[in-house]
Parts: sequence; C-alpha cells; structure tokens
Amino acid sequence: MRKLLIAANWKMNMYRQEALELTRGIVEQTRFFTFVDIMIAPPFTALEIVKSEIQNTQIQLGAQDVFFEESGAYTGEISPGMLLDAGCAYVIIGHSERRQYFGETDEIINKKVSAALKNHLIPIFCVGETWEERNQGRAFLVLNQQILFGLQGIDNEKLSSIVVAYEPVWAIGTGKSANKEQVQEVHAYLRGVIKEFTSSNEIAFNIRILYGGSMSPKNAQEILRQKDVDGGLIGGASLKIDSFSSLVQIAESVQKVKEQ
Repeated sequence: MRKLLIAANWKMNMYRQEALELTRGIVEQTRFFTFVDIMIAPPFTALEIVKSEIQNTQIQLGAQDVFFEESGAYTGEISPGMLLDAGCAYVIIGHSERRQYFGETDEIINKKVSAALKNHLIPIFCVGETWEERNQGRAFLVLNQQILFGLQGIDNEKLSSIVVAYEPVWAIGTGKSANKEQVQEVHAYLRGVIKEFTSSNEIAFNIRILYGGSMSPKNAQEILRQKDVDGGLIGGASLKIDSFSSLVQIAESVQKVKEQ
C-alpha cells in the first residue's frame, strides 16, 4: 500500500522568523496524524530553522533544488551532499518554474536526479505539460518524453525510491486545477510509462505519484481519492498553517479509507 505524501513547496517565500512560526504551527496541528508522510521544502536560508522545529516529529525536510556536482567552482549552487548534511531527506527536481525561468533541460534534470539518488536523497521528480501542449493533444507525448529522458540511465533499484509529481503547468499558481478525471487519467498514464520504462510491475505499482496543480482543501479530497494519486506537491496552500494542516488532515482520512 502506497502511503500518501503531502509535500510543501514554499518556493521563494518565508524569511527565517516567518518560517519558524509557520513550521511551529504545522507541527502543532499535524502532530497526531500518522497515516501520511509530510515533507516541508523551505528556501535554503530556512533549512536549518525548519529542521530544528521538526526534530522528533513525523515531518521530513526537503530542498527545492540541487546541483549535480559534489563540489567545486559552481558559484551559488548547492550539492546533494550539502543537502544531506543539512538534514534533507527529499529534494524537488525539475519543477516547471526551474524549467521555465532557468532553462533546465531534461538532460540537466536527469543529472540532478542521478546525483540525488547517489547521495541517498529522495527526488521528487516533476513533470507536466503546458496549456498549449494540452490543447494540441500533445500532453501524453510531452509527459512520456520527460519521463524517458529525465530518468534514462538510472537503474531500477534506484528508480524504485523516487517520487514523481505531475504538475500541469497551466494549473500552477493560477487557481485552476485539473478535474479528478483528468488527474487520474494522467497519473494512470504515468504509471504505465514507468512500468514500460522499468519493465517492472512492482516498481510501477510502488512509486508514488503526486499531484501538483493548485491543490487546496476545496479539491483535495476528490483528487486524493483517485486510485493512482499518492499525495500532493503543495505550493500556495502550504504557506498558511490552516490550509496546509487541513490538507494533511484530508489526506489522513483518505489514507485510512484506502487501507481498509
């Protein structure tokens, strides 16, 4: 049984004091939820302060990006080893905003995924299509290419530990969200691609696939109930104690039903 993961991506938000207060609130309101996994990915500047607040809780620490080299003359970059040393368990890789604003290619993303796995970090590997690509009927082709190129050269043993996040670009930060049928259709397709890519029913079944397009307490339950949805990569709704805690609570109730 796959365990739902609710992952907070704070993006470029939260100064240290804000991060402290938000984390404390989340810890307080989610401390009794044990059926789901929770991850918080703050900006690099707040990693230490968030880590200090989530110690001895079920919440795990993540980062929003990583570089693919271990060390060297790469001004401004953070290595996988540094993230591990900072206490991270997860790292988000290939987010659409990294692809759009920083020109990250499938090749770069592939190197980052490989480097993260080598350092025992769990990659949250993001894929997703634009509105134009969806309207042109190319959504599945785009997603297929992102999976194949982003994960090429990685052996099955390592692939079994990744998390995939489907984030339709047209639904990120827009308030729009794919409906539950669209979400399930894409998640089932992605699981099928992974099955074909790995030639393993077991790996495809066990890999968690998150939804990452404007999930909120209003739509979370119907999305999380879908067969192939294993949690959410949460942006805007993760910046407020009540909304993020509500998502965790909803996921907890859905997980209990799935385990019956």
